[in-house]
Amino acid sequence: MEADQLVFFVNGKKIVEKNADPEMTLLTYLRRKLGLTGAKLGCGEGGCGACTVMVSHYAPRQQRVLHSSVNACLAPVCSLHLSAVTTVEGIGSVARKLHPVQERIARAHGSQCGFCTPGMVMSMYALLRNNPCPDMSHLEDAFQGNLCRCTGYRPILEGYKSFTTEGGCCGGGGKEGGCCLTNGNKADETLTNGNEDPGESEPLFQPSEFEPFDPTQEVIYPPELMALQLAPAPPGPPPGPLRFRGERVEWLQPSTLEQLLVLKELHPQAKVVVGNTEVGIEVKFKNMLYPVILAPAFIPELQEIQHTPQGIVFGAACSLTCVGEELKRAVATSPAHQTQVFEAVLEQLRWFAGLQIRNVAALGGNIMTASPISDLNPVLQATGCTLTLASTAGLHQVQMDRFFLGYRRTAVQPHEILLSVLIPYSTKWQFVSAFKQSPRREDDISIVTTAMNVTFTPGTSVVKELKLSYGGMGPTTVLAEATGSKLVGRLWGEELLEVACSSLAEEMTLDPSAPGGMVTYRRTLTLSLFYKFYLTVLQKLAAEGVSVEALGSDRLSATELYHSETPTSVQLYQDVPEGQRREDVVGRPIMHLSALQQATGEAVYVDDIPLYQNELYVALVTSSRAHARILSIDSSEALLMPGVEACLFADDVPGSNITGPAILDETVLAQDTVTCVGHIIGVVVADTQIHAQRAARAVKVSYQDLSPLILTIQEAIAAQSFYQPIRTLQRGNLEEGFQLADHILEGEVHMGGQEHFYLETHVTLAVPGEDGEMELFVSTQSTAKTQSLVALALGVPASRVVVRVKRMGGGFGGKESRSTLLSTVVALSAQRLRRPVRCQLDRDQDMVATGGRHPFYARYKVGFQKSGKVLALDVSYYGNAGNSMDLSLSIMERALFHMENSYSIPHIRGRGFLCKTHLPSNTAFRGFGGPQGMLVTESWMSDVALELGLPAEKVRRVNLYQQGELTPYGQVLDRLTLDRCWDQCLQRSQYHQRREALDQYNSQNRWTKRGLAIIPTKFGISFTALFLNQAGALVHIYTDGSVLLTHGGTEMGQGLHTKMVQVASRVLGVASSQIHVSETSTSTVPNSSPTAASASSDLNGAAVQNACEVLRKRLDPYRTQNPKGSWEDWVKAAYFNRVNLSANGFYKTPDLGYDFETNSGRPFNYFSYGVACSEVEVDCLTGSHKCWPLGAAAA
Repeated sequence: MEADQLVFFVNGKKIVEKNADPEMTLLTYLRRKLGLTGAKLGCGEGGCGACTVMVSHYAPRQQRVLHSSVNACLAPVCSLHLSAVTTVEGIGSVARKLHPVQERIARAHGSQCGFCTPGMVMSMYALLRNNPCPDMSHLEDAFQGNLCRCTGYRPILEGYKSFTTEGGCCGGGGKEGGCCLTNGNKADETLTNGNEDPGESEPLFQPSEFEPFDPTQEVIYPPELMALQLAPAPPGPPPGPLRFRGERVEWLQPSTLEQLLVLKELHPQAKVVVGNTEVGIEVKFKNMLYPVILAPAFIPELQEIQHTPQGIVFGAACSLTCVGEELKRAVATSPAHQTQVFEAVLEQLRWFAGLQIRNVAALGGNIMTASPISDLNPVLQATGCTLTLASTAGLHQVQMDRFFLGYRRTAVQPHEILLSVLIPYSTKWQFVSAFKQSPRREDDISIVTTAMNVTFTPGTSVVKELKLSYGGMGPTTVLAEATGSKLVGRLWGEELLEVACSSLAEEMTLDPSAPGGMVTYRRTLTLSLFYKFYLTVLQKLAAEGVSVEALGSDRLSATELYHSETPTSVQLYQDVPEGQRREDVVGRPIMHLSALQQATGEAVYVDDIPLYQNELYVALVTSSRAHARILSIDSSEALLMPGVEACLFADDVPGSNITGPAILDETVLAQDTVTCVGHIIGVVVADTQIHAQRAARAVKVSYQDLSPLILTIQEAIAAQSFYQPIRTLQRGNLEEGFQLADHILEGEVHMGGQEHFYLETHVTLAVPGEDGEMELFVSTQSTAKTQSLVALALGVPASRVVVRVKRMGGGFGGKESRSTLLSTVVALSAQRLRRPVRCQLDRDQDMVATGGRHPFYARYKVGFQKSGKVLALDVSYYGNAGNSMDLSLSIMERALFHMENSYSIPHIRGRGFLCKTHLPSNTAFRGFGGPQGMLVTESWMSDVALELGLPAEKVRRVNLYQQGELTPYGQVLDRLTLDRCWDQCLQRSQYHQRREALDQYNSQNRWTKRGLAIIPTKFGISFTALFLNQAGALVHIYTDGSVLLTHGGTEMGQGLHTKMVQVASRVLGVASSQIHVSETSTSTVPNSSPTAASASSDLNGAAVQNACEVLRKRLDPYRTQNPKGSWEDWVKAAYFNRVNLSANGFYKTPDLGYDFETNSGRPFNYFSYGVACSEVEVDCLTGSHKCWPLGAAAA
């Protein structure tokens, strides 16, 4: 039987796909088939929102068009039949007209690297299509499924507040005249009680200048699509199921329930897919293959909602969003005692994934996946929900408490489907609560989730029935049946609580090696969450007039459900000096140069570059062992698979297989041995990404495990597995310092690593040229290092390799050196096959192969006086470097340079050990070792305050550096602003008033506690490697007066190009609109330093300044000759006089240089100082926490 045509609309244009592939996602279709690259691939599992688009379809039950934000990375393109898709390109463009949603995020400075921006735009757009006048709670719900790694969300929310009913107030506290953003009053007035600093803070943007939002002017739903959906059914039997066939999978979309049941009978092992939020993950990340997919999303019976005397019956294909909306209506219109179950479901739905997932994920799908950590299944199980199963043989019902048979196994037979779910009404003396504990509150999988359902004998506190259901405590959602039985007939009081906790501790056990770990914590949560339920029910019984134990006010906070506060924020910045020309943009908060393009999806990232006609794709073959000898590699099966062109291994490297960013201690492709999981062994080159990845999984590698296997810092210390050298930094006399001390403390600090999670994973496109040339488009912070290592691997001079960087979707240090892992193998493939080759790593492979922030362990000994003054410190740092040196030595050196943070310590010694382990090499990350060094300092500083019984802020203040003091490495601290920062932060945060309020709160609340901290920082600005403190620039002036600016720094969202334009604009005296930055390239500025170390604005800015000053001097005679002329006049005059209108600039930081052997020199050009204050509330029963808004100061 022939496949059907897939018909849908994209941005109003009809798409008819004759060869729809069930394995292709909407994201791939948009990007590869339609060339719409605005939606991005961030995570591939619906967790980051970078791929968000809006999908619209006519809903017969509601009799209206529904607009839903959807993760295009999970949505199968086949699921879009007779739907309308709107992408970021479809709502506006720079060339055409910006939509207000695009304009506001850009002008509010809410787009930095820009990779998440199209997804943010489409989430907001979909919200406005459904609700043109949202409030802040709607806005926060809309963004639950969107991540941003750059902005901290503040500017995004500030820009989009302007659409809400709250009007975008910045927290002006009801200041007369309205919002501070629209009226231009000083933002810090509410923080400083009117004590303004006249040199700070004008509004960052003016909402009054935004394009008005008119919901009546939105793109209409395609009339042709509406006509197709409203057309009466033709006479006779209904049409057969839609069929779409790919290479491996057949998609069947029945139009009636009868068709679905027949198909399930014919294909009992077929997967039933509605939202694809679970199956999509299994296929992509678990390599599952389901040859037949049944897609029943639009069968009326599966979408039906019925109100019955027992409760509400939901069709199994109802989306979670639909379920939530219906339950909210029921809660609003029904007696409170009837809606206890509904409210428990709604509480779990608040934190269930993101809105994009809830919009498509089906209630039935959530049940059928039988996840042991499901958020909803414990509620459905504990409250006795009834499931209706259907097959060709008829219907039958199953109770949820007998539904789960084992891990991912249910009572549903292969030929059956789940038809509907009855969520029951509660009764007068029934109380239900649900809880979820997860690493983060929004859009995260649970650690433990639970629902608790108790029914009392009317008018008493005697338990009639009790059901406790837990997720995360076994291979299935489990009922604590033994505990429930023991508590029946007991009074709801202290004795019951004691029995319950004892019984739960016995019943809710976990094997120490249980998947997910945290066994002790999870077992503790079962008791803590029951205690919360116990207190909640006590409150409710008391409210009903039942005589129960009085609940003290100090325990009330344990019963409160989390409700987020409406975000408020203020940003302060130094205003430009009085009298500065308005045309001079230096110091002014101008919009990121690419913000508008990023908001419209027109900004081009590496994987957005259109496919070359004969382009190939690379997939990596990586090690599954941490330390092993490679015995054999069999690629024969892979070479026979569709689309495969080649498999390349170490022997295929034409140049040097030895590589490394600082020390040549790594391999391009593993040879003989592997030293970490994720070590690249080879590559498969094929015609498409999916073909390459399938073939890579077919390559068989045989290993022999080797000893020792060293993974942790402790294992490395035990084995004395260290890289050399071991760094030492010392000043003063330790022995003397400890002798003078009144107290001595010793301790240790452990800190884990951190994943960079740049939204754009590592990506490279390599295009071979003639005579050994290679052009590389790379997402990297280090063009020169990429160039040199690729040239080394290819065996060609560096001059034959050109590396180009337009922009990155985030870097954070993760693309300073580890990007070369991918770039070298992609270039190798392009050279061998003489064709363009591309590769963008999937998120899971990127995380496995590239390493992150160094885990650290530190031992310290600190001596101090009774006053809190620290006299001596001896600290040893151990960093987990991984399987190669990478940049670990420099990272450890910076940790040592920051071992005292902002405190003057006369006698100090720090030692740094780099642990050689069998993990992927850890690498640069924001702060580059500084945060690890400072965290250890602040840890022992808090211990000192605790030991002395003194306020921590007093101990920190007494130890702060003073002007002119020396650091442990002998650098004089001039231009010190720590005092000013400290005092400003205390004032703006109202620290002492908050401290009093906090102490009072803690005395009145037993189970939630608040903490307050004020922490200083001192960060040295310069590369610690002397030779890197240099930069170059190249500036061209064209005869029409336009300026092309290039420099050695790369743009990753920090606005470096924007700042360079500001510098050039001031020096040349031209409008910034006349200056353009195209890209960073090794062919224009050679030998550039990595964009890192918080030094790129200084280095590249000075180089740009140098080049522009040269050009300005060349133009000065023509300004003098024609003082009333224009810039264009002077440029043309110079050109016709044969003056060179191109200049290169160069800068090197003066007076730098440090020697660890002699502890002498000047490692930093200057220091950046800051002080931050934070208040955190912790739930002592669960460990949940939330931050309260405060303030900071920096200089």
